[in-house]
Amino acid sequence: MLRYQVRGENLEITQPIREYVENKVSKLEKYFAESLEANVYANAKVYKNSKKKIEITVPLKGVTLRAEEVNEDLYAAVDLAVDKLERQMRKHKTKINRKGREKGFINENLLTNELVETEESALDFGKVKQLTVELMTREEAVIQMELLGHDFFAFLDAKTNEISIVYKRRDIGYGVLEISK
Repeated sequence: MLRYQVRGENLEITQPIREYVENKVSKLEKYFAESLEANVYANAKVYKNSKKKIEITVPLKGVTLRAEEVNEDLYAAVDLAVDKLERQMRKHKTKINRKGREKGFINENLLTNELVETEESALDFGKVKQLTVELMTREEAVIQMELLGHDFFAFLDAKTNEISIVYKRRDIGYGVLEISK
């Protein structure tokens, strides 16, 4: 069973919008195990250029499904975001099924009630880097990130004394990931 939280930024969420989001996302329930209860977070936003953005997030144990779309029409953006979520779910289910056929099953998959192999996958990491984080402010970390020409930068936050990551957002500005134990 899915529980929905639909909210808007610079936009009033009317009953038709809420129902449209819930109706579209509910079609994805066929990918979930019958006993699964999950939250669906949908956030709609209107920009100054009148473009609408929808972000839909479904956090599950072991995997977070997330899609965002920008379009002139909010309903079209919802359709596109749900299509992305469906592709993610099919990809995840295919991966689980392939692992199961190759190595046998050990755990239960949250999406399908199928058993899943829990060993580490044989992903090919082409490059592994070691890094030393330095104590700095978030602003200094953004400057370092920009100087390096990267999209993200890890650092030891002077404010929290914890490892954090600053990153460039697709829309505008920057974001911070605060890492906790």
